[in-house]
Amino acid sequence: MRIGIAGVTGRMGKLLVEEVAAAGATLAGGIARGGDIAALAADADAVIEFTNAAAARRHAEAMAKAGKAWVLGTSSLSPEDEAAVAVAAESIPVVYAANFAAGVNLVLALAERMAAALPADAYDAEIVEMHHRQKVDAPSGTAIGIGRAVARGRGTTLEAVMESGRDGHTGPRRTGAIGFAALRGGQVVGEHTLIFAAGAEHIALTHRAFDRRAFATGAVRAAGWAAGRAPGLYSMMDVLGMRGV
Repeated sequence: MRIGIAGVTGRMGKLLVEEVAAAGATLAGGIARGGDIAALAADADAVIEFTNAAAARRHAEAMAKAGKAWVLGTSSLSPEDEAAVAVAAESIPVVYAANFAAGVNLVLALAERMAAALPADAYDAEIVEMHHRQKVDAPSGTAIGIGRAVARGRGTTLEAVMESGRDGHTGPRRTGAIGFAALRGGQVVGEHTLIFAAGAEHIALTHRAFDRRAFATGAVRAAGWAAGRAPGLYSMMDVLGMRGV
């Protein structure tokens, strides 16, 4: 199993190098931001990417032409970026996930089921996340993933009900809205809490990451799962056998 790493010089990239070796796989090579992903894919069975959203469409086209499995963990993709990823998945297996940690994916599954069971007109859904001070996007990709899970459970889309960055005289909360609050400070790896708030009770579901290695371990597992698989757009739920759970 030969794995290439796009974004190899970043914090996640360095952990991925270690986890590829720990999994008994071969590091096919790595590129930094702006590198040639097509050349990297030519020498690999699968490419793991944690880079920048600006490269998503270009990399989607290159990976589709290369015909290799693609594990994509880049956050803040636009709808147009995600459409390009979906087109690539018509030709190659793509594992695209907001978070590759096993625990987070269990939270996503629980979030969807809880949202289906707790009526939107009685239980307000709010998502609070905190990350290190260097993080450039907000809300985080994982927070967006949780929001999408809640929206699916309620039979709607996140785009239709999302409220983020409240400021000033906003008026009363919209019934059925999914709210987001993003905190930044220190060197927090990642903390996410989903709150369902009703008049008589609050329910909170929290995940805390203490080491980025959990993400790297999951991404390498996804690469091994995806290599040689039929084309399609997969998630970490598929890798963990949790689809439909």
